[in-house]
Amino acid sequence: MRRNLRNGRTSTKASIEDEIAHLRGLDLKGLRSRWLSEFQRPPGEHLPRHLLFAIIAYRIQAARLGDLDHATMQVLDQTDPKESGAAMSARLVSFDQKRTELSPGTVLVREWDRRSQRVMVMADGFAWNGKTYDSLSKVAFAITGTKWNGPRFFGLRDKEDRLVLGAPS
Repeated sequence: MRRNLRNGRTSTKASIEDEIAHLRGLDLKGLRSRWLSEFQRPPGEHLPRHLLFAIIAYRIQAARLGDLDHATMQVLDQTDPKESGAAMSARLVSFDQKRTELSPGTVLVREWDRRSQRVMVMADGFAWNGKTYDSLSKVAFAITGTKWNGPRFFGLRDKEDRLVLGAPS
């Protein structure tokens, strides 16, 4: 897409793929120059070519397609480089579970005692057998007669996730 600038020059709005292809052809000096125009400050002297390329390519994509949401940025900002792989996995699993939202109209199905149990997610709770419950755990209790973690009962959380988080099985 060409457009005329005030100074009489013509600018081409390149696609993301074209811009990244152009970046691949730049040498270290060219990437440093592009960094300066993107971030309005010079890059660190320690950054090698492949990192300059990756960061600038990410910046181009984020500018066009949108960056990470605030909650994801917070999790990444709180990351400790010395944190073990298991601890990081636990943090990410916990973060992912908090983000899981059930939309009204979703039907959860679970077989219990050789019967298919169907629960519909409503705006104000969960409907099962003509009644509305305010939590999945209460629905699971109504179905089984015993206390259950509702999301786990309906398969929304795996046992492995709980083990990664360090919770007892």
